[in-house]
Amino acid sequence: MKGTGVALVTPFTKNNEVDFDSLAKIIERCITGGVEYLVALGTTGESVTLSKEEKKSIYQFVVQQAAGRVACVAGIGGNHTAEVVETLKNFNYEGYDAILSVSPFYNKPNQEGIFQHYMAVEAACEVPIILYNVPGRTGSNMSAATTLRLANASEKFAAIKEASGNAEQFMDLLNEKPADFDIISGDDNLTLPFLAMGMSGVISVIGQAYPKEFTSMVRLGIDGKFIEARQLHYKLYNLMKGIFLDGNPGGIKHVLSKMDLCESYVRLPLAPVNTSIQKQLDTLMEQF
Repeated sequence: MKGTGVALVTPFTKNNEVDFDSLAKIIERCITGGVEYLVALGTTGESVTLSKEEKKSIYQFVVQQAAGRVACVAGIGGNHTAEVVETLKNFNYEGYDAILSVSPFYNKPNQEGIFQHYMAVEAACEVPIILYNVPGRTGSNMSAATTLRLANASEKFAAIKEASGNAEQFMDLLNEKPADFDIISGDDNLTLPFLAMGMSGVISVIGQAYPKEFTSMVRLGIDGKFIEARQLHYKLYNLMKGIFLDGNPGGIKHVLSKMDLCESYVRLPLAPVNTSIQKQLDTLMEQF
């Protein structure tokens, strides 16, 4: 799971149904643009508003469309440990190289609760696991100590997607982690400085709109070519920030709609980005 992964959107039709034709176009853009792996049904995929049957269909479709050309990761997580475990026990892992599993949200568990949740996930899962720390959404931070405890508890924990924005926490992880445990950026606009710290890559949102430029930046950063990477970073910088100005995935879906890759529909309780942000994004795309 090194380099650029993309957290795929779930496109919808005007009738609020999953738009598989548009999803195919986005996947093809990612693959031809050079991404290393695809993440199906992460946060950007609006997984919390999809039915079990819709999720099953999307998991299958992503693998079929990728057709072995890139690695695939399934987003499977939640705040009901027993339910997550049951999902993992019944999941069809064919074609999936790993799962991405978010730290439990809303419940605000303590560090021991987070650790025990992931150990239950580990016992039920058949493939490597990418932990996912995103305190802005979950309401609780998974500390560096808990992450390191998990990384040393089982080789099945392969990496963590870190989206806490806490540089000191990242450095603690990078300084003390096992050699085969990867730290992955969860923030597009911070990816390049995080690569300079020693991170292995990113799970990106903007990467599905501008895969060629973004993956080039990431590869240059991994190779230590920061002068060249910096040029691409600042070319993308305002767009990387702009797509989050009025919520995710509303922003990236607007950008993708302007590229004729999908419509900008999202499911309630999300709403499309407001008119002012649409105009800002349009201007940024023109400048790009």
